[in-house]
Amino acid sequence: MHPILRIENLVKNYAAGRSRRSGDKLAALDGVSFSILPRTTLALVGESGSGKSTLALCIACLERPTSGSIFFDGVDVTALSENDHRNIRPQIQLVFQDPASSLNPRWTALEIISEPLVVQRRFTKPEHADKVFRLLDLVALPRKLAARRSGELSGGQKQRVAIARALALEPKLIILDEALSALDCSVQAQIANLLLELQFSLGLTYLFITHDFAMAAHLADQIAVMDSGRLVELGPSETILRFPAHEATRSLLAATPTFASMQNVPVNS
Repeated sequence: MHPILRIENLVKNYAAGRSRRSGDKLAALDGVSFSILPRTTLALVGESGSGKSTLALCIACLERPTSGSIFFDGVDVTALSENDHRNIRPQIQLVFQDPASSLNPRWTALEIISEPLVVQRRFTKPEHADKVFRLLDLVALPRKLAARRSGELSGGQKQRVAIARALALEPKLIILDEALSALDCSVQAQIANLLLELQFSLGLTYLFITHDFAMAAHLADQIAVMDSGRLVELGPSETILRFPAHEATRSLLAATPTFASMQNVPVNS
């Protein structure tokens, strides 16, 4: 089976000084390489500032890397023009951390979920409503919520709407950028189980970005650990959790109550 996503030696530099002319560079990504097989989940775990979100933006064709390659479905998207990127973007969808800030509070759920269909000029307006109702069914929301404004929904309902919007264009890859961290624990568990159900029923592939090893263990087939722009550890979830090889991994596990007491995980003093 060929990977749906393959990253090769990806580098992303930003100007580090007050002036872009200073020549100083900050390496947000420093030679990152990994791949994801179709219908699987890779969890990308790391502290804030480790480069996780920059990587997500590069994969989604919203940032251009400084060097390296991103192969999506066999195509090197880093070699494509901006016009060609427009054809790739619908196949890679992002779900962000805080649904309250990623959704327009004045729009109804129907308007939010159908927006990608309008932008991409897919289907007619009457067909949009039918599509939205089917998406609401998929994310286990009552159809009557289609008429509710985003600001009237709970946090969990908003994130379900955000997931429905991400599904509207039938993407091959969904990037979940800290998509559960703004929710309380019980709602986190409900949304995580929904993601697993959707993956099974729709054959989805996920890149799950998080700082939470417990949720990574629940959702992911593989775990990759980032530290200061580098990928420092990568492997099957169970192997990473039981036999962490890098100090950054051990520190993150030690900070997670679920794993801090595991026999094979050294806890920093």
